[in-house]
Amino acid sequence: MPIKKYRPVTKGRRNSSVQDFSDITRTEPEKSLIKSRKQFSGRTKGKITVRHKGGGSKQYIRIVDFLRDKFDIPATVKSIEYDPNRGARVSLLVYKDGEKRYLLTPQGLKVGDIVVSSRNAAEINTGNRLPLEKMPLGVTVHDVELQPGKGGQLAHGAGSSIQLMAVEGAYATLKLSSGEIRQVSHNCMATIGSVSNPDWRLVRWGKAGRMRNRGIKPTVRGKAMNPVDHPHGGGEGKHPIGLKYPKTPWGKHALGVKTRRKNKISEKLILQRTKKRKKK
Repeated sequence: MPIKKYRPVTKGRRNSSVQDFSDITRTEPEKSLIKSRKQFSGRTKGKITVRHKGGGSKQYIRIVDFLRDKFDIPATVKSIEYDPNRGARVSLLVYKDGEKRYLLTPQGLKVGDIVVSSRNAAEINTGNRLPLEKMPLGVTVHDVELQPGKGGQLAHGAGSSIQLMAVEGAYATLKLSSGEIRQVSHNCMATIGSVSNPDWRLVRWGKAGRMRNRGIKPTVRGKAMNPVDHPHGGGEGKHPIGLKYPKTPWGKHALGVKTRRKNKISEKLILQRTKKRKKK
């Protein structure tokens, strides 16, 4: 959806923008598919373990069906709703037997459309869910399983998508939006289309108050602190950090640190790593 800007009648409005909610067809969530979200403020047993978290508006978690295990039963899109916990929209599905479930909305899905999940065969339409081996090469998919029957884990973010490049033997080759090329089992399920609300990344929050409503507290730069508080601290005026590499408040490497376990089982399934951005 496009991004809206208002006249800068205040300083906070000048540098801010908001989402266009014209695609939302229902404002109240389905009560049987929500649960209250607990707030921990980044604390464990009263001690801060994750910084810059706390406060925020009260939210309800929408229980999204990432498994979609009601096979060969058509479902009608009843409404498209806002989800405060994600950038993408969620759709309320009503199955032929009357059951209701939330779906991660693909781009282009509309109220009244019929979607189906099948292990055998279904039309290649937006919102339908099939095994990768049953799809044509080059199709765009999202909500892809890493292991058959586990539920979708890849490409959940707003606007994200994955391209099916090949199906050979027991594996399907996927190209992720990050540039990574990897393999998964050809029996893994995936939903056709890309995730809705691709303009989510363009929203400018504009002021601290909107970030506090999201549960994000202010972040102070390390170089603005004293030496006792941060490795970057100290010095006079606007000075460089004076180190060979940036550090965390606890003295560890802050950037470019590889966090993936080297002996992970799925290591052999990654054919090409994420492309590194060229320095300008």
